[in-house]
Amino acid sequence: MSNYKSWPFTEAASLLKSHGPFDGAVPVRFETGFGPSGLPHIGTFAEVARTTWVRKAFENLTGLPTELIAFSDDMDGLRKVPENLPNKEMLTANLGKPLSVIPDPFGEAESFSAYMNGKLQEFLNTFGFEYRFQSSSEAYKRGDFDLGLKTILEKHDDIRSLIIPTLREENRADWSPVMPICPKCGKVYSTRVIKVHPGTGTLDMACDRSFGAVEGCGFTGEIPVTGGNAKVGWKVDWALRWFSYGISYEMYGKDLIESARLSAKICRLLGKKSPAGLFYEMFLDENGEKISKSVGKGLTVDSWLTYAPIESLLYYIFQNPKKAKRLFFDMIPKVVDDYLGDLKTFGETAPEARPDLASWHLFGGNPPAYESSISFSVVSNLVSAVGADDPELLYKYLDKYDEKGRDYMDTVRSLVEKSLVYYRDFILPDKSYIVAQGELRTMLQELLSRLEAFDASSPVDGLQSIPFDIAKEHEMKPQEFFTGIYQCLLGQERGPRFGSFVKLIGVEKLKEMLAAALNREAQ
Repeated sequence: MSNYKSWPFTEAASLLKSHGPFDGAVPVRFETGFGPSGLPHIGTFAEVARTTWVRKAFENLTGLPTELIAFSDDMDGLRKVPENLPNKEMLTANLGKPLSVIPDPFGEAESFSAYMNGKLQEFLNTFGFEYRFQSSSEAYKRGDFDLGLKTILEKHDDIRSLIIPTLREENRADWSPVMPICPKCGKVYSTRVIKVHPGTGTLDMACDRSFGAVEGCGFTGEIPVTGGNAKVGWKVDWALRWFSYGISYEMYGKDLIESARLSAKICRLLGKKSPAGLFYEMFLDENGEKISKSVGKGLTVDSWLTYAPIESLLYYIFQNPKKAKRLFFDMIPKVVDDYLGDLKTFGETAPEARPDLASWHLFGGNPPAYESSISFSVVSNLVSAVGADDPELLYKYLDKYDEKGRDYMDTVRSLVEKSLVYYRDFILPDKSYIVAQGELRTMLQELLSRLEAFDASSPVDGLQSIPFDIAKEHEMKPQEFFTGIYQCLLGQERGPRFGSFVKLIGVEKLKEMLAAALNREAQ
């Protein structure tokens, strides 16, 4: 057993301890679940990525074959009309029906869920995830769950006794682990179970409940639970999948901890051990609110890719999954820089310690090399200083800043391209230059004079102390002076360390910027 401390290895070791030994005759099964009531979003992406990292760590530890099932519950009914989808009138008319029988609002696929399932697979394939897709509707019709469904009928009252205490009083009397699909109107949320018949694998049902503005059609009769005529509800659905597919590992959001505990109890009632798993915290938007797929809030995977490489998002997702993460545009520069820093650290780390680095997991143990000091922040600062109209000029400055960048031009080129877009969308609109007056103007003039007197043959690192000296002489806090410098030169309150900035753009360019600012202000 390894002594790796990274969380995927910790999870893998825990799985081996709790569910092993495995004989290797069949793959050890991991699962992620997807509700296709809306488009796949960053939570979906993160869950598949994190599960993949645990899966690969498990393979590394044991050498055993594994399989990841990406399960889509497209037998779930449509509870509400998502705000970010077209054809709302049609969707409203189909509320309460399984997603697999509702027409595609985009008019491109056989059904609502077929469209969403296609998007999910396209989404996962784009990023190279290895998985086996399974839709709920196919599984029910094919008979994957037949044994589990019949066992649920046999354990019907035991399962009810587990779930009933967790329900509101008004929902207890009619609750059943099985949800019949009305053979007349096709709805699932307007039906109820009257009586179950474990011996025949059937149940008596009625379609006489209301669901919001949706009313049942009044049908009553006996139906088989197999063949896609019924499904199970939330919590029981999890347990049914675990039981039927022999799932050994599944993670879930913090908001589903109690559901996972109940599902585990039901799985044991059915006769199998529940899987190991990790609960993770939610993604939050800039207001600290949970990102919602039905409203379409928050930073999407596609929008992240507009401004940064996908690997940087994976790096961010990798960090402590039990800590809530804000996901908004302002954080992109730091995340990209941290990701590039991890690549550099990988090259400096002994091989036996590398599996504890994020980049080892992101790239299956073989991340690309990166030893340049050119980062997203460096490029952004350069763009702010010299403008965004001439990428070739940026490359010249970056080459002077760090010649090692020549060995990683694909990465540098990507940083420049994405930094330019980020600058135009988020930095340029907020630029606000100030007019330096009074003492600040005097201090900027002194800064220019000392730069002009600076020995060009001396290392530029020696320039870092000049603004501090000037601030001290004028009894001004250094931070206040730096804020004034960057507001005058860059039109923003924050900037890089002064020495780094000079190294990036050069003494002559800085003198030119100071002179231009002072001349402009004097007019």
